[in-house]
Amino acid sequence: MHDDTMARCACGSVTLRASGTPIGVTVCYCRDCEEGWRRIEALPGAARAREADGGTAYQVYRKDRVRCVTGQQHLRPFKLREGSATNRVVASCCNTPMLVDFDDAKHWVSICRRRFGDAAAPLEMRMCTRTRRPGELAADLPNHTGYPPRFIGRLLLARLAMLVGR
Repeated sequence: MHDDTMARCACGSVTLRASGTPIGVTVCYCRDCEEGWRRIEALPGAARAREADGGTAYQVYRKDRVRCVTGQQHLRPFKLREGSATNRVVASCCNTPMLVDFDDAKHWVSICRRRFGDAAAPLEMRMCTRTRRPGELAADLPNHTGYPPRFIGRLLLARLAMLVGR
C-alpha cells in the first residue's frame, strides 16, 4: 500500500487525503464528463479539469480511503442534469474541479488527477473513447471505447475488499 497522497484546490483551501494505491488511473472521454467539466471550467476563475484533448484524468480510489482534511465547507456538488446520481464536486472557494461522487453511494470516488500536482500517479488507460475518431488519441496508453473489463474487475475487487474489511 502506498502512503497518503494529497489533492488540493487551486487556492489551497481544500485538501483531500487519498490513502493507498488507486483502483485505477484513467482518462475518461464520456459526454457527461466532457460537458460537466466544460460547464464548471466556464465558472469565474475556474481551474481546468480536462486535458487538452477534452478527456478528464482521474485517480480512482475506494470511497473509504478518501477524506477531506481541510475546507469541507467549500465542497459543492454540481449536477449536469436534475435527478442525476452523479455529482461533479467543485471547491467553491476558487471554482476548482475536485472529484466525481455519486448520490447512490457507489464505493469509489474519482479525484481529478490534476489536483495531485507532481504526486499524480501515472496514467494507465483511456476509456469511453467511442466519440473519438481513429488516430485522434495517442497510442501511448490502451484506448477503450467503453469501460474495460480490467477496470470493472478492479472496482469489484475493491468493493469486495471493503465488505470484508481489508
